[in-house]
Amino acid sequence: MEELGLSDIEAFLAVARARGFRGAALQGNVSASALSAALRRLESRLGVRLLNRTTRSVTPTEAGQRLIERLTPLVGEIGGALDSINAYRDSPTGTLRLNVPSIVARYVLPQIAARFLRAHPGIMLDVVTDDAFVDMLAAGCDAGIRYEERVERDMIAMPIGPRMQRFVAAASPAYLAERGRPSKPQDLVSHACIRHRFPSGVIAVWEFERRGKVVRIRPEGPLLSSTTEMQVQAAVSGLGIIHTFEEFLQPSLASGALVPVLDEWCQRFSGPLLYYPSRTHMPAPLRAFVDFIKNEGAQRGDGEVRRTK
Repeated sequence: MEELGLSDIEAFLAVARARGFRGAALQGNVSASALSAALRRLESRLGVRLLNRTTRSVTPTEAGQRLIERLTPLVGEIGGALDSINAYRDSPTGTLRLNVPSIVARYVLPQIAARFLRAHPGIMLDVVTDDAFVDMLAAGCDAGIRYEERVERDMIAMPIGPRMQRFVAAASPAYLAERGRPSKPQDLVSHACIRHRFPSGVIAVWEFERRGKVVRIRPEGPLLSSTTEMQVQAAVSGLGIIHTFEEFLQPSLASGALVPVLDEWCQRFSGPLLYYPSRTHMPAPLRAFVDFIKNEGAQRGDGEVRRTK
């Protein structure tokens, strides 16, 4: 049999993992046509079809699934062996791929990333912004950042960024002058609310807390959107009351374009966590990032790395 190329095998695994050529191409920064050619070469050399391709989906054949199961740990070992060479460099090199929600990508990660990349010029940081609850390993990422209730099981997790955050409800002065100011969360049922829809299609429930009492509201209103910028602009224009991360609203609150409401009911919650699988041979870029975050956390007095349950 003609010698198999490692790049063709990696292309096959990438397409199978992404369930499509386009997704694999975006994740691997390579063209879909190059991936298609690599798969054709591999199938030709093996003499068997590995992936069923239609215009709507790409799925492994029985032979392809068997090959995936055998190859995945082997390719991981090869990658780990190559990555071990980083130990002989003054500073590690390679790509660190993180999966993070939009709130973290905008308000938590930028300054941290700048400090980290200045300390490790040989590392390229690849940030995938995704508000969906995803399997970050299946998405081809080394680590993820999520909030505690959404961290995957059997992961190592550690604080990154602010230790506490909160949700804030706010409206424009014009809206409050016309409709009045709610004095308790239950008053929101008679107000116009600007709602958020998650990528999964779930519509966010508004949660408030005061002196240990939690109140959950399913608001109604004229706008439902998955885009925070659109929601903020709608609130500024007087369309209704918004409820979201304080960071998203801070510029409008500072300028007076929005006014906080139900401030004594604002719910506080733990900040984001960096999480990653427990690996004996951690990729050098990820190890460098974990050590960097641990060092910054130690300077602030944050807790140690812990395993999620």
